Amino acid sequence: MLLAEAGCLFLGFILCLSGVQGKPNSICALKGSSVNLPCSDQHPTARNSWYTGHWTVSKIMFSADETHVKYSMSAESNFTLTINNLTKRDANLYCCIKTADTSKCQQSGIHLQVTELQVKVIPATDGQTVTLMCSSSCPLTEKPAAYIWYKNREFLYEDWSPWYQELLSSEEAVTYSCAVKGYEDLRAPEVSVDSITETCFSVTYAKGRMCSSQQTSVDESCSITYPREIHIQRTPAEHRGFIRLTCNSSCFLTDPLISFVWYENRKPTLKEGKQIQVPSSHPDSLSCAIKGLEDVRSADVCGGDSCWSLNYVHSRICALQGSSVNISSKYSHPDYVQIQSKCWYKVKRNAEEEAEQLTEDADHVEYDDSMKNQHILRLKKLKRDDSAEYRFTFTTENEEVNQSDFPGVTLIVTELRVKMSPSAVVTEGQRVTLTCSTSCPLTDNTNYIWYLNSRPLTPRENQNKHLILDPVSREDAGSYSCAVKTNKDISSAPKTLTVQSITGTWTPAAAGVSAALLGLILLTVCWWRRKKSNSHKPSRHETLDDSHLYDEISPQPAEQDHHYPRLNSSEDEMDHLYSTIPPFEPTV
Repeated sequence: MLLAEAGCLFLGFILCLSGVQGKPNSICALKGSSVNLPCSDQHPTARNSWYTGHWTVSKIMFSADETHVKYSMSAESNFTLTINNLTKRDANLYCCIKTADTSKCQQSGIHLQVTELQVKVIPATDGQTVTLMCSSSCPLTEKPAAYIWYKNREFLYEDWSPWYQELLSSEEAVTYSCAVKGYEDLRAPEVSVDSITETCFSVTYAKGRMCSSQQTSVDESCSITYPREIHIQRTPAEHRGFIRLTCNSSCFLTDPLISFVWYENRKPTLKEGKQIQVPSSHPDSLSCAIKGLEDVRSADVCGGDSCWSLNYVHSRICALQGSSVNISSKYSHPDYVQIQSKCWYKVKRNAEEEAEQLTEDADHVEYDDSMKNQHILRLKKLKRDDSAEYRFTFTTENEEVNQSDFPGVTLIVTELRVKMSPSAVVTEGQRVTLTCSTSCPLTDNTNYIWYLNSRPLTPRENQNKHLILDPVSREDAGSYSCAVKTNKDISSAPKTLTVQSITGTWTPAAAGVSAALLGLILLTVCWWRRKKSNSHKPSRHETLDDSHLYDEISPQPAEQDHHYPRLNSSEDEMDHLYSTIPPFEPTV
């Protein structure tokens, strides 16, 4: 389950940007990186200075050789404050004002948040598998160019999506990490998935904020067991007029690192612990989650008999480009309230723009309101640009129920790609693995089809998402593509596998050229031999010049002269000579 933090991490970041002339009032940057803070004063002059602080502000002072913090209050420098090699202590409120006015600083200041990357392990909805997400505690203001994934400290791949491409089973000896392109030296701490059962999964973190608690330091490793799902149980409380809400999990937890946090109307509260008590007439919806892994969260429940609540069937959806997808919401409301309208919003990647209200379009957008207390958004012919967060909103007769703070459904639209390992050019006899790759993990029960030179391959035992050729032969060379059985019309772009032998490279093109060259060589040889043969064969109308012929015969010794008279024998003598040769009879 991916909620607020997950939704922010999606590539279409909901940047916290607003304020004076479009300048940011909140910036989130990676620890160890550098940041430039623009002056928020509408008319800055040399009298302006930079101040920091929340309740009391103090002027930022630094020496001439300062490398960590520096600024110049001049128009040439745009009155920008630069902070290099960010640390957690740099997280604060910064303002560019003329006097140390706390109220002005709070109104026009910039909230700087400093975060580190963390690989989050999230249970998948099907099978005993998990998925990984490259996460930060706040949405990065600088949109990542790409995310880079590492396996056992070795580069694995890079992609635009923060979600790992595969669903994983437990692999104790395998570690994973991630980074943002351009900040490869600021990697997330390594994690490994130790075990996965139907109810629990265990993760080991090398270090990081997932390990921060009273029991351990953020610089130490820790192993934590999480439940795959949690739910809220309602029971009467000891005090009349109250009910007890208990956050129960699918896993019997004894790990002291596990604690629970509570939400009202999906907004975090200060309540912590496994149980809380609320009035039986409580008008708001409540939910609970695992502290530090808020992606594992319960569904909303009502404290009283009825309340406003909203749940999504799936918090994260991975869909193929060109396919269709259903995004479903379930809601409840007080019995006395009449709903007037319902609609969906697409959260823009640029938060300076308002969210886009989706209107029905027969070619792309459809609403399904046929079921009670459930509303479905259907998107057809998906495009890459449809990757975004989607939120459901309904309007009552008096006012619109604002769901802007509620995390919605994160949709990632991916294409299929063929990847070849170790490479697309291999040697005959090697082991080759072809992968039908996506930018997000499709469901675990997805079935794949493979094509070689546009013809479907006969299914093999080791053929699904991964096609293994072991050993690869020259007959395996060709153009490969893949598709999903449920969407056969949506296939990947073809990719050519070249197989080299001892005598050279073997590809379909090379095979055709070789055959053509061989045929040409054979034709040339035959033509040359025939021409040579014809050039030495006399014409039926030619007569031999005997004198010229014998002139070319070298003189022989005298003792051999007795052989030559036979050459001058008459035709009758020659016939008599050949008549004395017995016919050939094969020996038994």
